[in-house]
Amino acid sequence: MSGLTAAFSPQIAEANSNQEKLKEIQEKKSQNLQERQQKESEIQGVQEEQDKVAAEIKRLDTAVSDAENKIEAKQQEIDQTKENIAKLQEEIKVLEKRIAERDKLLKDRVKAMYQNGGTVDYLDVLMGAKSFGDFLERVMALNTIAEQDKNILEEHKADKLALEEKKAEVEAQLNDLEQKLGELEKLKADLNAKKAEKDALMKKLEKQEGELHSYVEDLKENAETLSAQEAAVKKEIARQKAAAEAAARKAAAEKAAREAAAAKKASSSNSNSGGGGNEPAPAPVSSHVGNSGFSWPTSGRVTSQIGSRWNKFHAGIDIAKSGSVPVRAAAAGTVFRSYLSGSYGNVVFITHYINGQTYTTVYAHMRNRAVSQGQTVSAGTYLGTMGNTGHSFGQHLHFELHKGSWNANKTNAVNPLNYLP
Repeated sequence: MSGLTAAFSPQIAEANSNQEKLKEIQEKKSQNLQERQQKESEIQGVQEEQDKVAAEIKRLDTAVSDAENKIEAKQQEIDQTKENIAKLQEEIKVLEKRIAERDKLLKDRVKAMYQNGGTVDYLDVLMGAKSFGDFLERVMALNTIAEQDKNILEEHKADKLALEEKKAEVEAQLNDLEQKLGELEKLKADLNAKKAEKDALMKKLEKQEGELHSYVEDLKENAETLSAQEAAVKKEIARQKAAAEAAARKAAAEKAAREAAAAKKASSSNSNSGGGGNEPAPAPVSSHVGNSGFSWPTSGRVTSQIGSRWNKFHAGIDIAKSGSVPVRAAAAGTVFRSYLSGSYGNVVFITHYINGQTYTTVYAHMRNRAVSQGQTVSAGTYLGTMGNTGHSFGQHLHFELHKGSWNANKTNAVNPLNYLP
């Protein structure tokens, strides 16, 4: 019985390894769920902040609209004031014309007085009267002249004062309106600046929300991959258990057959010769496995290797070739994901168990997919055709090899060139 146990110890060790990998995947799923919940909480916070900014933008929009209405009203006042100014300017022209005419009249009077030898000698005029009636007429004439001179001077003074007042009124009204218009325009500029600042913040928040949504979608995609990987591991565990049980039954049957054959031979030998030596049992046939167990997934030229690229970790190698190039499974295993990814494009994930070690291979950017999730494949099974789907630049196969299970951080990624013949 100890020999039988030793014969199946690799299967037992592999089953234990599978259980450990299954536990690791379940832990990754739990971490993924916690991270998704955290990011969704962050998204909710960003959305609440967006609501606040949107309310502030709405308030600023209302304030800008109110300022624009006030500016429009003030502009109408300015237009009306300009019309009033035009009327005042016409009145000013009339006043200036009257003032100019009086200036000419007064200048003529002064000139006449100068030509006559100076001011009018009112006493000579009165004493030159020929009769009392003539005297009265002369007195009245002198009074009329004096009154006219007085009226002319007063009107002249009043017109000049009115001219100055109207000019001052026009300038005051215009300056006041222009000052108020300037204040409103400054207010509008300040409000527009604040609105632009809020718009920029809103765009930043929307971008942040978009990035968080994208991150959550990546987490969901990773969660689906982990769930599929978990199912594949469970399926492989069941397959290995069934294989181990079948192998045990076969080994037991072979042992029983060998024992029966040996007993029969011993009996025959005893009856024929009376005894003889026992011949050794034939050695069991062992199937030889290569050094790595992997073969090239496609033909072509390696254009990019594993390592840092574009400030990111490039978790595999790129193999490029033109034309219709088939992509094949690098080893036997179980397909745990076959889907169209935003980054990987048409991609297939396969779980392998080679020499008691779990491996995962990834075949990305294919033109099409020929296998489905849960399918068991042999080494060399056609998976699809080399393509340029997803985040890709030119036709090639992106091939990853993970020693252990696949995870979003690619911590188990190894250099495929170290495993390919």
